[in-house]
Amino acid sequence: MMAGILTEPSFFWFHSIKSWVDKMQEDLVTLAKTASGVTQLADIYEKYQEMYTVEPNNARQLVEIAARDIEKLLSNRSKALVIRKWIFPEPFQSAPQFADFIKVEQLCSGPWPATIVLNELNWTSALDEVFKKNRDEDPTLLWQVFGSATGLARYYPASPWVDNSRTPNKIDLYDVRRRPWSGSVSGLTLKLIRTSVSEMLETLSDDDFVNVASFNSNAQDVSCFQHLVQANVRNKKVLKDAVNNITAKGITDYKKGFSFAFEQLLNYNVSRANCNKIIMLFTDGGEERAQEIFAKYNKDKKEYLDVLGRPMVLAGDKAKQVQWTNVYLDALNQLILGVMGVDVSLEDIKRLTPRFTLCPNGYYFAIDPNGYVLMHPNLQPKPIGVGIPTIKLRKRRPNVQNPKSQEPVTLDFLDAELENDIKVEIRNKMIDGESGEKTFRTLVKSQDERYIDKGNRTYTWTPVNGTDYSLALVLPSYSFYYIKAKLAETITQARYSETLKPDNFEESGYTFIAPREYCNDLKLSDNNTEFLLNFNEFIDRKTPNNPSCNADLINRILLDAGFTNELVQNYWSKQKNIKGVKARFVVTDGGITRVYPKEAGENWQENPETYEDSFYKRSLDNDNYVFTAPYFNKSGPGAYESGIMVSKAVELYIQGKLLKPAVVGIKIDVNSWIENFTKTSIRDPVMDCVILDDGGFLLMANHDEYTNQIGRFFGEIDPSLMRHLVNISVYAFNKSYDYQSVCDPGAAPKQGAGHRSAYVPSIADILQIGWWATAAAWSILQQLLLSLTFPRLLEAVVIVRNAASPVVMIFYLPPTVEMEEDDFTASLSKQSCITEQTQYFFDNDSKSFGGVLD
Repeated sequence: MMAGILTEPSFFWFHSIKSWVDKMQEDLVTLAKTASGVTQLADIYEKYQEMYTVEPNNARQLVEIAARDIEKLLSNRSKALVIRKWIFPEPFQSAPQFADFIKVEQLCSGPWPATIVLNELNWTSALDEVFKKNRDEDPTLLWQVFGSATGLARYYPASPWVDNSRTPNKIDLYDVRRRPWSGSVSGLTLKLIRTSVSEMLETLSDDDFVNVASFNSNAQDVSCFQHLVQANVRNKKVLKDAVNNITAKGITDYKKGFSFAFEQLLNYNVSRANCNKIIMLFTDGGEERAQEIFAKYNKDKKEYLDVLGRPMVLAGDKAKQVQWTNVYLDALNQLILGVMGVDVSLEDIKRLTPRFTLCPNGYYFAIDPNGYVLMHPNLQPKPIGVGIPTIKLRKRRPNVQNPKSQEPVTLDFLDAELENDIKVEIRNKMIDGESGEKTFRTLVKSQDERYIDKGNRTYTWTPVNGTDYSLALVLPSYSFYYIKAKLAETITQARYSETLKPDNFEESGYTFIAPREYCNDLKLSDNNTEFLLNFNEFIDRKTPNNPSCNADLINRILLDAGFTNELVQNYWSKQKNIKGVKARFVVTDGGITRVYPKEAGENWQENPETYEDSFYKRSLDNDNYVFTAPYFNKSGPGAYESGIMVSKAVELYIQGKLLKPAVVGIKIDVNSWIENFTKTSIRDPVMDCVILDDGGFLLMANHDEYTNQIGRFFGEIDPSLMRHLVNISVYAFNKSYDYQSVCDPGAAPKQGAGHRSAYVPSIADILQIGWWATAAAWSILQQLLLSLTFPRLLEAVVIVRNAASPVVMIFYLPPTVEMEEDDFTASLSKQSCITEQTQYFFDNDSKSFGGVLD
């Protein structure tokens, strides 16, 4: 698309601009097709069909097998809770599964409140032998924990206890009875009402519902919640923040307070099976007992235990004997599923859900009864706290807690993906324990969170028996089948592996391989050169069919190595240097990345794990060439120096089965193409011509002052024109929220972000009718109304876009008036721990657009 502002637009000018667009598009597509070799690589795959087979991805079968394996894993972990016979101790040993961070395997350790008597330690010391026996029977067990009713905690294996909560005088407030996995709420000390309420909220999990009210002569909710809400991390944070703002005033009327509390319990219209209903009073004392209120609302008085546990006994014989928590981060940054004293690493579960035959856009996910994901590619919690060896943060949050006592990670399935009505239905069916399958078109956010694409997805789900979890598999239409290599001959394996050696980079291109678990004895490394050398040395010593290796993974990467090497040798190397092309590259499902020439590969910044490459995943979902703008850095060197990436998926039909086994592309030299661009279009000192990609990021322009802006979101460069493009449906936008953000005052914002607020509702919140009655709903509506009041500042603009074009071209006369900082840029300076993101995408791919706007 092209756009240009003209004082007196004419029919002639429009057709002149359209001819420039057509010429530029033709040159770009021809260059990409010729230089990348997309057709040639497809021919290679078709030529050597005897070297691989096309296997089906049977979604129903895959998800059921994975669900049974997960069921078996969790069942085995649960058995570790059974007390077993004692054994005698052995010497201390290191623990490889804890990365040698934990050294003591024989003894338990743990903190306890100062009031614990010594005999409490003595009688629980027998647990050392029990935990040791569990580890011997299942070496993959991680943490084992026991918490007593009096507040003592034992965990195995032992490690130094660290508490970095910045409380006055460094008081250690950790109490096992106040952890989310403990059912006890006794032992809370009324030192301060605010602290006590906050600590009480920490005892609640996602299975609980809660609200907090304050009262003097009148009673009122402390927050925007006007009813009981789920005790998840976000809601508890809202309540704790509100409690911290309570002030003491007026005369205390206990009758008003208890009446308000009983009415909230009576008006709670969501049925929960056999839940304990509790009213807790936090006060500094008082003589009034409000007996008449209790007589009115609570006639059947009962004696209460000083410890209120989960009501498992009330549920009868069918009660669950094992309670599972949400995902949380342990002290080593490992994602953990907590089990009443036994932990399960999510890595163990992921091994039961293999992904490397699904293509990069296929994945498994699982949710719990509250709709929270325990496994999902978008579940990426940011760890906070001292004692985490690998994390790098510019600033740490003020109230940093010991990582061992951090809140569980809660991310709703509807927040992990972009909203879709069908996904709401899928979530409900999964929670209800049903099996099913749905195919539909949906929006997909890119790996780098800058773009949105449209794609067809098939969701297949089934419950995990013996648990409350449900497992699902998501497949795009092009991953119903996959390539399985057949490299039986050792000579062929050796010939293909030879192309991976650094000595051959000059002829074969700089090569990266994905860091995957090819063999048990092959150590993974973040250093590609080191890992590649280790891989080559291992393959030279052992064949891919070695029992310790995954033969399918190795044969596939060797197959791709051979095919991509043939592309380089027989096509790329025989072409003369093409002006304007910095590099050519090919990326494959098998894990190969080749960059030609070698010098260009030395500066390659993309992820060697091809399943995590944003441009690779986007190319699979698009039929056209995908233009990816370089990352814009305000304080760093010009982004244009790295070049503009142009990529396209290799599409095959083998025996009528659709496959996309690789992506090829080029990197365009911006300086060279700007020169060609200005020759093709116009170099008028008052006329600007810009090219934007499908995310609204600047790719090229006809004036030098734009060069350092390449890669920047155009809404920051010219907010008014960007609004026009949205208003005429050239671009659409989608707002989403990142509930996993860790925000600091100096943190860099997301590019293209819009308004942000202190409280942002999740999709699950919006689904609850009661939420619309809250103040939060009105706050969101006010923001939506604000977004509709944009002014129009342009006189006329010429815009041209062809439906098949992956870019938009705009010719316009920039406004000469000084504009104030507006929503596109001002909002970027706002900070929040729940960040709002706005991604732009082409609204209509089925028609072309061109014309002059007044």
